[in-house]
Amino acid sequence: MKSSKPIPGRYLGYRAEDSAEPFSHFFNPIMAPPAPHVCAALDRGGVPAPLLPGFEDAAQNLFGGDSVLEDGFVLMPDGGMRVSVRTAMPGVTPAMVDWWFGWHGDTPAKYKLWHPQAHVHVGWRETPPAGASGRALYVGQTSIVDEYIGSNLIRGAIRFVSPRLLGFTDRSLEDDRQATIVCARIGLGDAPIDVGYLAHHVRAVSGGSEMRSRFWMGGRHISGRNLMGGLGAALAKRLLHLNEADARSLLVHCAEEMPHLASFLPALHAEFSGGDQAVHSKSDVKG
Repeated sequence: MKSSKPIPGRYLGYRAEDSAEPFSHFFNPIMAPPAPHVCAALDRGGVPAPLLPGFEDAAQNLFGGDSVLEDGFVLMPDGGMRVSVRTAMPGVTPAMVDWWFGWHGDTPAKYKLWHPQAHVHVGWRETPPAGASGRALYVGQTSIVDEYIGSNLIRGAIRFVSPRLLGFTDRSLEDDRQATIVCARIGLGDAPIDVGYLAHHVRAVSGGSEMRSRFWMGGRHISGRNLMGGLGAALAKRLLHLNEADARSLLVHCAEEMPHLASFLPALHAEFSGGDQAVHSKSDVKG
């Protein structure tokens, strides 16, 4: 995947102004290596497409009764890819994850807590509604991010959408103490082109939560946001073919950032949520 051009004033890591932020003591540039089950998936390489279902079967894959492959990647004939990652999140609740996705998106120094070796910059395209919390703060908003996926600097537009729009209506999502799912359309930050979808399903388990992440990227998922974007998307479908290096880089990135988030999120939430843990978001799933 082609790198974006760096923007002056945007940088990896913390500088003096970042260290002055009240949450800076949560910044830890040392990250744990990927979990053994992730390393096993990387050693295995690409898997047959039926083992990682497509976007149209996402709800059944995440909420059905059959066992599924939780870690791996598929390269599709149309130039797209599917990536799946599972993350243990001890001490984390689904509600904390909803809080995080609303809280971190207004300040680069917050975003860098999440992946200190890859996250560069973040900002909301529009200002989120005042007084909102949980899902209501980020659903409907677009986060513009600069981050490294592998060695490529990617400028993305992450448009968070209601789970219902992607077909996720499981009743467990009605109570964010039990489960949540973060859903988004992934696009380019420098052009009106969308390139894929993501879903992070978080369910409560003994001792915390388990996150199950899915990405459907490239190929038939490329589309334009307007007329100009449509022309660019048609060209991208012909020329953009995601490869094994792209799939591995995305899998590793997710497998690094989500456990790192879990390592500090309970303490961060306790210090900065301001009591948001008592506010639960149900209306977004019920419609």
